[in-house]
Amino acid sequence: MKADFLINLTPDLQAVNIGEHQALIIDDFLQNPDAMLEVARRSQFENYPGYAEHKGYPGIRAQAPENYSGNITTFLEPLIKAHFKVPEPLELRKSICAFSLTTMPSAELGPLQRTPHFDSSTPHHMAVLLYLCNEKHGGTGFYRHKATGLQQITEANREHYLDVYYQEINSRRPAQRYFDNSNEYFTFLGMIPAKFNRLVIYRGSLLHTACINPAISIDARPDSGRLTVNTFYDF
Repeated sequence: MKADFLINLTPDLQAVNIGEHQALIIDDFLQNPDAMLEVARRSQFENYPGYAEHKGYPGIRAQAPENYSGNITTFLEPLIKAHFKVPEPLELRKSICAFSLTTMPSAELGPLQRTPHFDSSTPHHMAVLLYLCNEKHGGTGFYRHKATGLQQITEANREHYLDVYYQEINSRRPAQRYFDNSNEYFTFLGMIPAKFNRLVIYRGSLLHTACINPAISIDARPDSGRLTVNTFYDF
């Protein structure tokens, strides 16, 4: 493991139940999280893909350090395979590892950005989120879709879910705000709060959203905004 961005040798790991599924929380994850914050301060951020079309992540990103990406992958691969029952022979594939800041005002959000979403319907797609902000910036919320009863979107139920989902948002546009609690279409199952130097791991096929505090979290500055580091794995 490379010396920069080392993982704490005694991290605080816990599993939490969310509906029929679990997520992992690892507090005090990095030995020196301020080093990551310093890199973010010096980074050049750009809009996420789809930003101009008001789709996808409503903010900006910058590539995270390769040493961080390598270190967490070495540490997390066996942990993810063991906890989430990923077959051992499957090879890991990793997305870009990126700093992320929420910057889009609520009034500019597109319809798909105002509801829970899923990242992928593949069976072993994992989202890994490191918070470099405090609990005032909300957290990650998880949901069940009322009409279909689904919490997890799989390759088997994806088309049915999307048919119902698009029918709903086309018949009644979601409220012009960042989603958080239950509404007529989704039941809130729980939230993992933000906490500085907290790592969260969950299946990307679960319906979820970033719970945003619009009063302080729409901010392009790493020191005061809703700064996270986002990594996605698939097997």
